[in-house]
Amino acid sequence: MMRIELADPRGLIRESYRIEGIGPSECRSIFLDWALGLPETVDTSRALRRLLAEYGPGAADHPMTAVLRAGLAEEPAARRRGGPRGRRS
Repeated sequence: MMRIELADPRGLIRESYRIEGIGPSECRSIFLDWALGLPETVDTSRALRRLLAEYGPGAADHPMTAVLRAGLAEEPAARRRGGPRGRRS
């Protein structure tokens, strides 16, 4: 299993769970900062699973848990853009 220090090298996710009254929008912002700061060598999906294993069981209703779960969800299939942008080659 991935070490928690590799999954959250700056401790952003850990700290988000300690902030009282944090909401979903703040969690999404922290998540984006975490994702952008994650080293390229770290597999994002593995890191998300590790973070959920570490923090999720004790905080199932925390907004960050929902954000982490959403991060693991598959991306929606690409769709064709309509209008002139969809017809350009």
